[in-house]
Amino acid sequence: MMNSEDMEHMAAGHGEHSIDLHAVLGPGGGADFTRVAPNETKGFQFKAMRPGIYVYHCASPHVPSHIANGMYGLILVEPKGGLAPVDKEFYVVQGEFYTTGNVGEKGHQELDKDKLLAERPEYIVFNGRKGALTGDHALRTRVGEKVRIFFGVSGQLASNFHIIGGVFDALYPEGDITSPPHRNVQTTIVPAGGAAMVEFTSEVPGKYLLVDHALTRAIDRGAIGELIVEGNDRPEIIKKIR
Repeated sequence: MMNSEDMEHMAAGHGEHSIDLHAVLGPGGGADFTRVAPNETKGFQFKAMRPGIYVYHCASPHVPSHIANGMYGLILVEPKGGLAPVDKEFYVVQGEFYTTGNVGEKGHQELDKDKLLAERPEYIVFNGRKGALTGDHALRTRVGEKVRIFFGVSGQLASNFHIIGGVFDALYPEGDITSPPHRNVQTTIVPAGGAAMVEFTSEVPGKYLLVDHALTRAIDRGAIGELIVEGNDRPEIIKKIR
């Protein structure tokens, strides 16, 4: 069992690391072949046999601490022949920060082990930091373009993924990108360590918000992104009447 000093040592990046790719068929998802100490290099080869969208993350002790420090991402295994073409594709991963300071507190923040073990994050964010998909970093598309989002969850909490003002034309839940999709979905639950693929077409220009619809996570803790849709107004779909 690790003590707090060991956890802080590992979280600072001064220990062993490895990678567990959920797309890998084999013990540890490749972690057994990739355990690497500082100044070492490791490599391995695997056959991607199951199409889907998968999470990957560090798999060395203390695993939750390493994930909470940003050691995660998504890997896409396309089916033979690839996916159907779309106009835009985006990868979005929801993660958590368990900081010693409270939400909004300034200055360097260490990992708070007690908050981590209690699964009580101060920040819940998209793509590694608060505001990563807002302002100058917002996602951008145009009216009528078909958009595909690969959405994953790295941390301890499931996400309630929703686009305010949009409806998913197609939802491929649980990372299954080859089965017939669900249609006309407003919100989907993506479990911790899971992923989904959604497709939609924006019919009206404007700013759309990507959120975890447990809305305190979005408004107060950071699980919010912006999709800017450019194009001509569509009064036949929506308009102000007074």
